[in-house]
Amino acid sequence: MFILAIAANIFLLYIIISTRALHSPMCILIALIACVDLLLPVIVIPNMLISLAFNLRDISLEGCVVQMFCLHFTGSFQSTVLFWMALDRYFAICTPLFYHKRMAFHSFLSFVIPSVIRNIFLTTLMVSLAGRKTFCFNKISHCFCEHLALVQLSCEDISINSLVGLVYVFVIPVLDFVFISASYMFVFFSIFSKSGKPNMKALNTVVTHIIVIIVSLTFLLIAILSYRLKNSISPNNRVFLSTMYLLFPSCFNPIIYGIRTKEIRKQSLKCIGFTSSDE
Repeated sequence: MFILAIAANIFLLYIIISTRALHSPMCILIALIACVDLLLPVIVIPNMLISLAFNLRDISLEGCVVQMFCLHFTGSFQSTVLFWMALDRYFAICTPLFYHKRMAFHSFLSFVIPSVIRNIFLTTLMVSLAGRKTFCFNKISHCFCEHLALVQLSCEDISINSLVGLVYVFVIPVLDFVFISASYMFVFFSIFSKSGKPNMKALNTVVTHIIVIIVSLTFLLIAILSYRLKNSISPNNRVFLSTMYLLFPSCFNPIIYGIRTKEIRKQSLKCIGFTSSDE
């Protein structure tokens, strides 16, 4: 799955970057989600494979904290980029006359910058509080450094860490998905309220994003709940669920975008030597 995730996302990025016709705001956002899906497994899986191959079971606290920051900071953009995509579809379908104005670089930055600052601040706060703890145990029950897996080794009270972890979850992915849901409610209302048949191209694009959102949200919630319900799930199952959260969306998303996005599908088929039936 790791090789598939890397190959699929690199191929998707190559298609978008090398094809001038795909340099639209929507395709650029798809490229951003491909970057996130590429980076998440790269942060964790190579180090895990090297550790297994050479029986290297040690990692310094500093190394663990750095990996945790990279993992949670990159992971925070899974929902954030999907939120930016939802805004793009809202502007394109609900306010088409103002789409290019609102998706202009300087205008869209007004949505991007607050989200980036929020993600940096909350990730830094959560990781820095975890790194300052005194630890009674030196064995983490995980194959990579995840926030709750690390702080549970502490001798001290971790209620503040748990609270900050919950704030991170509610202010980043949960809040993003609330905004995403609201955006798509307006989009669906706009599509189906217009006289005549609904715009099938717009509907197809929205359905593609919703499929990706459902997959990402499902695996994110499973990974979070596996630690919140730690007495009900064995450590091995928690490790498996967390690893699937990193790998499955990274494999699934580029395939879905490649199949369901007409412009990307045409260029992908042309790249591998097939003629698209869409032409």
